Amino acid sequence: MGGNTVIIPWEQIDPETLSRLIESFVLREGTDYGEHEKTLEQKVEDVRRQLRCGEAVLVWSELTESINIMPRGQFRPD
Repeated sequence: MGGNTVIIPWEQIDPETLSRLIESFVLREGTDYGEHEKTLEQKVEDVRRQLRCGEAVLVWSELTESINIMPRGQFRPD
């Protein structure tokens, strides 16, 4: 049994908590931005913009009891 995976509307998350979630995601991902490395603040703002415009979603996994951020196209509800 895999447990449920659901989208959590980012608008329902406390702004400070959302900022910490995004920052934690950015630090964990360690994404390569090519020759122009971005600051943590720029990376956080990129993810925040993606959430606002619907390109990315906050996902709760019952199995891992954690929240993650992923591109909307990769989300597969259980």
